[in-house]
Amino acid sequence: VQLQASGGGSVQAGGSLRLSCAVSPPTFAFVGVGWFRQAPGKEREFVAGIKWREGTRYYTDSVKGRFTISRDANKNTVSLQMNTLKSEDTAVYYCALRQTDRVLSGSYYYTTEVGYDYWGQGTLVTVSS
Repeated sequence: VQLQASGGGSVQAGGSLRLSCAVSPPTFAFVGVGWFRQAPGKEREFVAGIKWREGTRYYTDSVKGRFTISRDANKNTVSLQMNTLKSEDTAVYYCALRQTDRVLSGSYYYTTEVGYDYWGQGTLVTVSS
């Protein structure tokens, strides 16, 4: 399986960016996709996640009301719409795929790295103040 993240870039504070994560091949079965980020000098942290079938969404508190995660089953992609960006949102953003709920079951594992099995390459988001 491959996860191709795109959409990063530079934006001023208050601006918007949209990240996309394409999952291939389209026949690969999975249950969720998450976005994580790693700022310079910090550990990678959870940003948002979505259950593929139900569409249930999860967000870290710092992005609630500003970021929206969504899925497009036809394109096998998950997007992260980021609005009202702040300088503290500057980070490398990674998408990750959760293959099954049969291991580490429970909603908690949609919000933590250990719940994800495959990772894409990062895409850099830089927000200038």
